[in-house]
Amino acid sequence: MINRNKKGIIYGTLAAISYGTNPLFALYLYTGGIGVNSVLFYRYAIAVLLYGFWLKLINKKTLKIPRESILPLFILGLLFSGSSLALFVSFKYIDAGVACTILFIYPILVAFIMHIFFNEKINKTTVFSLILTTIGIMLLYKGPNNTTINPKGMLIVLLSALLYALYITGVKNIKSIKHVKSDVLSFYVMLFGLLLYVLNLKFCTELQIINSPFLWACAIGLAIIPTIISIETITLSIKLIGATKTALLGSLEPITALFFGITLFNQHLNFRIFLGIILILFGVSLTILRQKIKAYFNNIDKKN
Repeated sequence: MINRNKKGIIYGTLAAISYGTNPLFALYLYTGGIGVNSVLFYRYAIAVLLYGFWLKLINKKTLKIPRESILPLFILGLLFSGSSLALFVSFKYIDAGVACTILFIYPILVAFIMHIFFNEKINKTTVFSLILTTIGIMLLYKGPNNTTINPKGMLIVLLSALLYALYITGVKNIKSIKHVKSDVLSFYVMLFGLLLYVLNLKFCTELQIINSPFLWACAIGLAIIPTIISIETITLSIKLIGATKTALLGSLEPITALFFGITLFNQHLNFRIFLGIILILFGVSLTILRQKIKAYFNNIDKKN
């Protein structure tokens, strides 16, 4: 019998790895001539249909939400969807593994947003983490053979991280959605997020039709693995082992993306990029594990 902690770690690992497969499906769809907005339309539309079917018909969940929750969920949907759009656009300018690593600075951005707008104290660990991640990003700015990574791609993925940080901050602090169950919240975030691509595609008049079985498989995979499975498993992981350990396991996301980028799409990895990735992951991990580290040293002081 697997205990609660091991189950949580398994779910957290699955969530991180599944989310890290975004580039695996997206890059194949790009190669097939499908544009960013069409790719994301299929991702969200298929996910909404499958997830809604799962919640309503399999889990017998009600999808009713309070009226006062509609506008906040609509805004959260646009933030989440905007983050996806920026990330997927960045794949066209910089290597997907590097983009997903830069995206992983969002926990630190959350800390600064909470400090500026919600008066939460910012600590030395967060400042040090920001310095490490900044150095890491600067190292990533130089690509293989000393070529400069496209600055437009870098800015776009930073925008993606900011939008995702705003989304997380909103989920944590908007009072009118506190009582909305996490799976129902996720459904409406995807549903409202879908509207962004409907508008971008001029009410689907510019939607590119997928005419290949392989590309349809990629679109369905994109909807199921890094979307539905990721959302389901991360929710279960948080319930079993808490947000701290789950967030730490999230460091597997960029590593997974980098793995697929290198093995399947001939993307490059040199020592400088590797070091940049390590600094970003270490900096974020310091922020996530701050309380654990503090408690550990406090226990040592008490014993002495």
